[in-house]
Amino acid sequence: MDRDALRALQAPLKESYKTDPDKALITLKAAGTLGEGISCSVDTGRAIANAGLHPATGGDGTLLCSGDMLLEALVACAGVTLGAVSTSLGIQVDGGRVHAEGDLDFRGTLAVDREAPVGFSDIRLSFELDTDADDEQLASLLKLTERYCVVLQTLSRGPKLDVKLERSGAAV
Repeated sequence: MDRDALRALQAPLKESYKTDPDKALITLKAAGTLGEGISCSVDTGRAIANAGLHPATGGDGTLLCSGDMLLEALVACAGVTLGAVSTSLGIQVDGGRVHAEGDLDFRGTLAVDREAPVGFSDIRLSFELDTDADDEQLASLLKLTERYCVVLQTLSRGPKLDVKLERSGAAV
């Protein structure tokens, strides 16, 4: 897709959101079903992703790790955002790779050490691009990709979370 096609695609959406901001507010949803052993099947809309314990917490490595899935979501969002931003700016990117890695201390999640954090302590995101763009263009590309990447911004801001547990009525 080129810049003009992207702008033509997004122009009516942008105008609609300017005139009626409520149209821009949506709720994305995800659901999973508890599975055999210690697992959860998540319906992605395209396939079922079966998640389980990471090998560092006792898993056998046959199921997806939700920590990996979080990093994969970051990579996917950052890659799509970078593609949209480069297209919008007219910066030719002929290919590339997006990498995310995060540091975990499994003593926290296994309750081995109450002082050890549960979750990622550090996440690093990087891009390797096949492009002839100059340093100024690349700086703009990175800045705008960071600004508009939904997953990156969500992780960096820490959204308000509401967690609840309900009985389904199936248990006796």
